[in-house]
Amino acid sequence: MKLRAFPFTLLALRPAAAAIGMAVIGAAAQAAESAVSYRVLCYHDVQEDVRLNPDPYAVDNAQLVAQFAWMKDNGYRVVSLDDVIAAREGRRALPAKAVVLTFDDGYRSVYTRVFPLLKLFNYPAIVALSGRWLDAAPGETVEYEGKQIARERFLSWEQIREMADSGLVEMASHSYDLHRGIPANPQGSLIPALIAHRYDNGRYEDEPAHIARLRADFARNSTLIESKAGRRPRVMVWPFGRDSIQAIAVARELGMPVTMSLVSGANNLKDDLSRIRRDELVHNPPLRDFISVVSKDPDPLPERVVQVDLDYVYDADPRQQQANIDGLLDRILALRVTTVYLQAFADADGNGQAEAMYFPNRHLPLRADLFSYVAWQLSTRAFVKVYAWMPVLAFELPSSNSAAALTVQSADADAASAHPRYRRLSPFSADAQRVIGEIYEDLARHASFDGLLFHDDAVLDDFEDASPAALQTYREWGLPASIEAIRSDPQLLRRWTELKTRALIDFTGELTERVRDYQGAIKTARNLYARPVLEPAAQAWFAQSLPDFLAAYDYTAVMAMPLMEGAAKPDAWLDALVRKVSAEPGALKKTVFELQSMDWNTRERVPTRTLAGQMNRLQRLGAINFGYYPDDFHADHPGLAGIKPAISLQSFLRND
Repeated sequence: MKLRAFPFTLLALRPAAAAIGMAVIGAAAQAAESAVSYRVLCYHDVQEDVRLNPDPYAVDNAQLVAQFAWMKDNGYRVVSLDDVIAAREGRRALPAKAVVLTFDDGYRSVYTRVFPLLKLFNYPAIVALSGRWLDAAPGETVEYEGKQIARERFLSWEQIREMADSGLVEMASHSYDLHRGIPANPQGSLIPALIAHRYDNGRYEDEPAHIARLRADFARNSTLIESKAGRRPRVMVWPFGRDSIQAIAVARELGMPVTMSLVSGANNLKDDLSRIRRDELVHNPPLRDFISVVSKDPDPLPERVVQVDLDYVYDADPRQQQANIDGLLDRILALRVTTVYLQAFADADGNGQAEAMYFPNRHLPLRADLFSYVAWQLSTRAFVKVYAWMPVLAFELPSSNSAAALTVQSADADAASAHPRYRRLSPFSADAQRVIGEIYEDLARHASFDGLLFHDDAVLDDFEDASPAALQTYREWGLPASIEAIRSDPQLLRRWTELKTRALIDFTGELTERVRDYQGAIKTARNLYARPVLEPAAQAWFAQSLPDFLAAYDYTAVMAMPLMEGAAKPDAWLDALVRKVSAEPGALKKTVFELQSMDWNTRERVPTRTLAGQMNRLQRLGAINFGYYPDDFHADHPGLAGIKPAISLQSFLRND
């Protein structure tokens, strides 16, 4: 039940490589860290030979020795948390190529195999302890990762005290009993206990009860460690790498201002210590892979995306719904993709608007508490990243909601629209913004996921928005409070378009921050219509811009759908789209080309062979990231046998 950053699962697919463009040993010296940054490495168990007891989170003792020796021989300096804090405060310089070592879960091998090496190399380290496992009596078993294992697999308190007294090892908290899942919805799906709001006896844990539960757990573990190891922990290492603003605040309140995640990458001395990034070493990486991790940030894996409608999964019959979930999971696992864009809203009539949600929330009906369950299952059983696919404005609020009437209005109701007409809440209304923000906050409180995909409803054409709140905003921007006056002046029209584009981007940024209060370092993607990419003038019809999206989001999901756009020559249309994107510096790395598996004009399925051919064509043109929508697992469309060779990341790595 571990949630891990996907890039390092590449080691399971091809042991010889940890990331695309991996550095070889001779290149390591060229990627040395500066004196203002440091890396934190995350280990778990250390075994004599991992092959005898396969564990993706364990490393061989020989590999650990080789890694320690390589750092020593190549100028890397293993430093303590005190060294990092002193450098932050300007009391002494941080050495170049600084590395912090951490070991999670308190395995006994930290004493029997790691501690002798720490003394030999004079390397300090941080060891994260979970009290529930350590509190068990000798000879008992404890539940760990869904299995019962012997208490003796973990450190004894005598060993912990000896290491703490050595001055080389600092003990951190890993929570007392939050390194597990707890029921978080009526289906009983298990979500990480630290971020989940427990579902019990037909009720969800409220925010005060959630925070009180965290406070009691953190305090219990800190008191236990202090009583046994002689010092209260100042570091919280988050179980599963998941945190929240609330958890961080409680940890700080209890004397743990330093907290550590499982987000990979280097740390800067200016960064907040409440969310230290760590590079997790999994699948017993050989030395060259270790070097790639330590010496530089590896290029991310190509994104291979399947966009999934939960409306296809939902069924009023619980048995059929579970069968649907199992079928989806089997399919995604077989496809070997990296990412699922998972619908979090219900759109039973297919109009693109959220009429209900698949998570508990304050403003819309709950069709079923399904998103958290499917997202968790996809993460832990299909090993993909899950992005919550959410509307930005297209929420069909009940008429009783005061914000329901605060909609986008057009200055010309008869104007031909360049995009599908959604009924949208106005992004310029403070009340509408509040309601939408609370829906996003409720999503983050009730589910665990990796990113947000902002739906294609976040558009404003060249007659929108003419609502009173929007017109007031235009006045504040120094524009006329008349769309007719704005449209009559090309310069005003251009400025208005740019300001609306920025306003929508800023609003999605605010929604992202509402989610990050609960979910930490989530990624973002946003749908972009193809016309603003192909036709510069089209920005005015959508309030969308490729350069602005590339700057604002981790990924821009371009709707590479020639049939939807009525292209007479689909291949030539795709060629032109990729050329336009590639003309923007660095754009191909941050663009996901989303193909269509359904021709919505004719209601016919796009043949699997055609879709696979388009994927191969995109790659030949230089596209890095791509996927498709929708996936119909009921009908096996696109056909698994035909689409897998084109979309599977495993196929890509085999050919690399």
